[in-house]
Amino acid sequence: MRWDAGRMGCGELIVGLKQRLATLPPGSSLELLAEDPGVSEDLPAWCRLTGHRLVEAHPPRYVIEPRKEA
Repeated sequence: MRWDAGRMGCGELIVGLKQRLATLPPGSSLELLAEDPGVSEDLPAWCRLTGHRLVEAHPPRYVIEPRKEA
C-alpha cells in the first residue's frame, strides 16, 4: 500500500498511519510519502513505541511494516 500524506502535520499523519497499518494483511508494508520536516524525527520514535518496523527512511519516503500480532 502507498500513502502520500503530503505536508500533513505529524499529529494528523500518525492518526492516518495508525488506521492504514491496521488494515494491512500480515507480511505487507506501507510506503509513506511525507514532506513535513518533523516526520523524520517523529516517525522512528513512534515506530519504536508502537512496535512497528521502520524498514526504510529516506525522506520524504518511508517504508513501514506493521507489528506482528501475538
